[in-house]
Amino acid sequence: MKIDAGLMSADLGEVGARAKALEAAGFDGAVTAEMSGDPFFPLLLAAEHTERIELMTSIAVAFSRNPMIVANVANDLQSFSGGRFILGLGSQIKPHIEKRFSMPWSRPAARMREFVLAMRAIWSCWYEGEKLAFRGEFYRHTLMTPMFTPTNNPHGAPRVVIAAVGPKMTEVAGEVADGMLVHSFSTERYLREVTLPAIARGHAASTRSAEGFELCYPAFIVTGNDEREWAAMRGAVAKQIGFYGSTPAYRGVLECHGWGELQTELNTLSKRGEWDAMGDRITDEILEEFAVVAEPDKVAGKLKARFGDVVGRLLCDFSFARDDQRAAYMEELRSA
Repeated sequence: MKIDAGLMSADLGEVGARAKALEAAGFDGAVTAEMSGDPFFPLLLAAEHTERIELMTSIAVAFSRNPMIVANVANDLQSFSGGRFILGLGSQIKPHIEKRFSMPWSRPAARMREFVLAMRAIWSCWYEGEKLAFRGEFYRHTLMTPMFTPTNNPHGAPRVVIAAVGPKMTEVAGEVADGMLVHSFSTERYLREVTLPAIARGHAASTRSAEGFELCYPAFIVTGNDEREWAAMRGAVAKQIGFYGSTPAYRGVLECHGWGELQTELNTLSKRGEWDAMGDRITDEILEEFAVVAEPDKVAGKLKARFGDVVGRLLCDFSFARDDQRAAYMEELRSA
């Protein structure tokens, strides 16, 4: 199991030092997310200040862009990083795509499948000299001249991973991607009963090899060195679970445990802006399913027991641990 840590920072000037520190601390990957800033710029700076650590977007929003734009950015990051870039894509949800990005939304799983296939067609044109002739339902790429063909990348295409929750998008990840970004709003039961079978169906429908397909999981963790730390972490995680649980597209995760009606309640609270009340609806039973709840020295063992046989990458910065403890916890997980 590889261990990744977040590279999010409000100040791009701090990114280089942060990436260098993560590499020195022994992390395998540095991860950005498209939240209040661009997910690609920090990775360019991280690549400049590191030599070994892998660099991944988790996520970049696919549908706010088009395959050619993303193929170009990914090519440059793959080249500049020496082949260390991993392109993590997500669909976002309809209101954000239509109302925030002013872009079209329809059939997200089918659109994501075509988005990735279009990028691969573009990369095949650039790296293998194939004629660009991609004609799909959502995207059409049929023109590429020498002037616009990159020649700066000896490493080839980056790995592509897709964020998914529902079975349809998960099947797409299994079919066309090199891995899947598991949403933190996933339980072990949902992962094993819904996610893994959907990935297997995707593999079965694919012409690509399933070898090396990697599950990437950002774990919810509740721990602390004293009661104050425990209470603060529990409250923050419960609010985040409540926020995700309000999303209609994620209802299936709650239904897997017989908690489907909670999604309706959380959605109603979200529309009222009652964010604290949403966290209050997350009971200890629910918290235990979504998060690893344990003393600091038991966290790694519990993560390994839950996910060690299926997860290839874990996003966890072990910020609750001292430097010497963190190294030991990471080593314990790497043995999974």
